[in-house]
Amino acid sequence: MLADVIDALCCPHCRQPFVLESGTARCAAGHAFDIARQGHLNLVTGRTANTGDTAAMVAARADFLATGNYQPIRDALAAAAPGRGLAIELGAGTAYYLAGLVGDGTGLALDVSTYAARRAAKAHPRIGSVQADAWQDLPVRDRAADVVLSVFAPRNPAELARIVAPDGVLLVVTPNAAHLGELVGVLGLVRVDEEKDRRLAAGLGTAFTRTGDTVIEWRMTLDRQAVRDVVEMGPSAWHTDPDELADRLATLPDPVEVTASVTLSCWTVTG
Repeated sequence: MLADVIDALCCPHCRQPFVLESGTARCAAGHAFDIARQGHLNLVTGRTANTGDTAAMVAARADFLATGNYQPIRDALAAAAPGRGLAIELGAGTAYYLAGLVGDGTGLALDVSTYAARRAAKAHPRIGSVQADAWQDLPVRDRAADVVLSVFAPRNPAELARIVAPDGVLLVVTPNAAHLGELVGVLGLVRVDEEKDRRLAAGLGTAFTRTGDTVIEWRMTLDRQAVRDVVEMGPSAWHTDPDELADRLATLPDPVEVTASVTLSCWTVTG
């Protein structure tokens, strides 16, 4: 809940710390933000081009993750950072991965989507959920995070370097070329960028040092609904016509064997 992480937050206007009073986060300069009835705090200010995942995308994500098909990712993240202090997830969605590694610590879920923030607020008793735009200055105090997660999510290297503690770790999960390979061509999904790893290294390399990579690959048996959910929860949802998707889904076996393949990379702050 937000009371557990309020000390890690700062005002998006003046960067001063918050105190929590009667359901409102207040800073010494007088800026105040009310906690929504669903339990999250909206700290998005000004105009942003990022509205985040829609209600339908968040619902599809929740349904798909509930099947356990991405459990290997959750397990690998928990093993890489078991219960360390404060863990923050950017682009947290439903906070499924964050909830898996909180342990005895606390968690802060950041996502620009209102629908995701509502779900994340209920993901774990010690997770606070905050709406924030990953491409803007984050409403997080300097060096507050022992662990930061970025799972299929956007990365702002300068802000990541600012919020990760000197002895903290950044864990990044990115898809490999084989990920969902059996579905990409048939369903017309967005393909993994061949330059993804190079761009990741270039983006983080000046502020972070890469300390290790783990390739995680497994097979999933997905029924038609699970296939639909995995499409509709990700970036392909923005580029896929529902009627065309339904037609293409009808050509697949039910269930269908699908490859999952991701890389978990670990990073520490340079210097």
